[in-house]
Amino acid sequence: DGATRIITCNPGETVLDAASRQPANLPMDCSDGDCGTCKCRITEGLSNTDEVKAKEHKHLSEQDLAEGFRMACQTFVRGDVTVSW
Repeated sequence: DGATRIITCNPGETVLDAASRQPANLPMDCSDGDCGTCKCRITEGLSNTDEVKAKEHKHLSEQDLAEGFRMACQTFVRGDVTVSW
């Protein structure tokens, strides 16, 4: 919807889980890494994310990953990040 929101990811919570607590229309279908619909871009703080999962490699090219794209349902954070959908 173009709005900017500041949210907190709780321990053990994915970016998608945290973002889903907001009143926003986020792109997602399965929330399990099978569809790739929740592709997002980490525009700041990519180093504060966990390792790329095998399910992400099925939907994201090496170029996508280099440009900061991740799947929100598979990504956990350990610091501040800025995410764009």
